[in-house]
Amino acid sequence: MPQRQVRAAGNVPARPALIADEFWFMAHDDQTGRPRLFESALNHGLAAALLAELYSEERITFIGGRIEVLRPSPPKDWLQHLVLDRLTTQFQYADVRTWLAFLAVTAGEQVTTRMWQVGLLRQQQVGRLWRQRTIHVPTDMNVAASSWARLSVDLRLTRRLTSFDVVLAGLALHTQLDRALLDGASLAVRTHLRQVVAQAPQPVRELLAELDSAVGGSVLSYRT
Repeated sequence: MPQRQVRAAGNVPARPALIADEFWFMAHDDQTGRPRLFESALNHGLAAALLAELYSEERITFIGGRIEVLRPSPPKDWLQHLVLDRLTTQFQYADVRTWLAFLAVTAGEQVTTRMWQVGLLRQQQVGRLWRQRTIHVPTDMNVAASSWARLSVDLRLTRRLTSFDVVLAGLALHTQLDRALLDGASLAVRTHLRQVVAQAPQPVRELLAELDSAVGGSVLSYRT
């Protein structure tokens, strides 16, 4: 999967874009950092994005609803290393749905921390003095909005997507983020999105199918 360089703030050097980081940006307002998704859909989407990162590094694959570890050697990224180590040491649990549920518990905090560490996010205190809480806000609005803008335009113009953006498009579709991403777009554009995702590699489609089921179940719980 091709990598794009992402510029971080301050003196932090550019680094390859990571799927979970880019999905975090897409799933949050580029100025305020406010989530565009309800919590369960957001966290399951981030969990799937972390698994997609390992797939893109050819360390795992998805077969028949299960995860198969291909290369257990530690990745350079600390969060990928943590996820892969868990997959390797707890091999008795191999089904994708179980891992999505497990990783979703901490994915939001962990991805946010990773992005803060490299300067993509900054901490901000909000609320009254006696009820303050810390939120994370993008340090550069242009960086934060880039994936959203690129994907929205490319889908509306039916341009060919990179394999990286196909995964992002799938994550958006199966967390229901596509409703905002393609707001005002024609039915033909929305059909094009589904066709693009349907043509993704089989392992990616398997991961996205499990994400769709997990988010669908959480939507029912959220509404009742």
